[in-house]
Amino acid sequence: MTPVIEVTGLTKTYGSGPNAVHALRGVDLTVWPGEYLAIMGASGSGKSTLLNMLGCLDVPTSGSYKLDGIDVGDFEERQLSLVRNRKIGFVFQSFNLIPRTTALANVELPLVYSGMRRKQRRERAFAALELVGLADRAQHLPNELSGGQQQRVAVARALVTGPAMVLADEPTGNLDSASSAEVLGVFDRLNASGRTIVMITHEDDVAHHASRLIRVVDGRVATTVGATR
Repeated sequence: MTPVIEVTGLTKTYGSGPNAVHALRGVDLTVWPGEYLAIMGASGSGKSTLLNMLGCLDVPTSGSYKLDGIDVGDFEERQLSLVRNRKIGFVFQSFNLIPRTTALANVELPLVYSGMRRKQRRERAFAALELVGLADRAQHLPNELSGGQQQRVAVARALVTGPAMVLADEPTGNLDSASSAEVLGVFDRLNASGRTIVMITHEDDVAHHASRLIRVVDGRVATTVGATR
């Protein structure tokens, strides 16, 4: 079985000489298909830099990163963009929905760039909304949805390309407790159905939804523990 993520000796240094900042210092990490991993770390720990690496938003100074079996460590921006679109579904703290566009059209958007036919795009987007329990809100605009519903639309958008993993960055950070529970329930169900999820969070109760937790300290993976649902 090919790991979804296989990181070996990953480093990231900003600047040079005495003023160099060593954001990552030899990170090793493997994530298998179907895992639910939470990553935690204080401000300045290297957690955000690791997120950028895993999301192909930046390239390492040294080390290797294989995503779904593809070594992306030396990719140029155009290649990274293709990998991001095809292999990673992003869910951010802010929902990033287009305000005057329906939920269905928001979910459909990543497929537009792939050249897929309109009918097929619509079918896949509607199926993704069904997965997150929002098929009945397909024609609603974002301002007609609650915060939790908007984030579920964002999750559907992340799923619509059939990515190797869903990378969620503080996905409940802008939500109240009820909406947070709603969104985390969606992630739980997705993982139970076999989806691979990597979640960045600073909240212990959110991390406990994952099956594994790692903590990043001073640019290194300091601890790896199992998390209880």
